[in-house]
Amino acid sequence: MKILIDTNIVIDALASREPWNESAEKIFLMAANNIVDMYITASSATDIYYLIRKHLHNTEIAKQIMGKLYSLAGILEVKEEDLVEALASPIADYEDAVVEQVARRSDMECIVTRNEKDYEAGLTQIFSPKDIIRFMEQEK
Repeated sequence: MKILIDTNIVIDALASREPWNESAEKIFLMAANNIVDMYITASSATDIYYLIRKHLHNTEIAKQIMGKLYSLAGILEVKEEDLVEALASPIADYEDAVVEQVARRSDMECIVTRNEKDYEAGLTQIFSPKDIIRFMEQEK
C-alpha cells in the first residue's frame, strides 16, 4: 500500500512526541519491513528538517536523521500544477490542500495524518495512524 504521511506523523516518530509516538513509530516499522510504501512530500521535508533541528538543537544530528528518513520514505515532488490546483481545493488549509493534490497525482492510496478533519473535503482516503495500523494488520 502506498501511503503519504503527513508532517505531524513524521515529527511524532522522530521527536518521540507522546502520546502519538507509539503509533507513528509502528508506521515507520511497517515501512522498514516493506509492509507499506511510505512517502512524504518534498515541501514537508524542509518543514521536518526545521522542526527536528529545532527540537534537537543540533544541525549534524538533524541531517543524519533526515538521511535515515529518506532511506525509509520516498519523496514526492511538488509540482506547479499541485500548487495551482490546491488553490481551488475545497480543503481550507492551503498546505493540506497541496499535500492532497500531490497524493492524488502520485496515486497514493491514502494520507495518514492526525488531522483527519483537515482533509475531509478532499478526494483521497484518510487514515489516522491507529486506523492504518489496524487496516494493515487486517490485510495480513
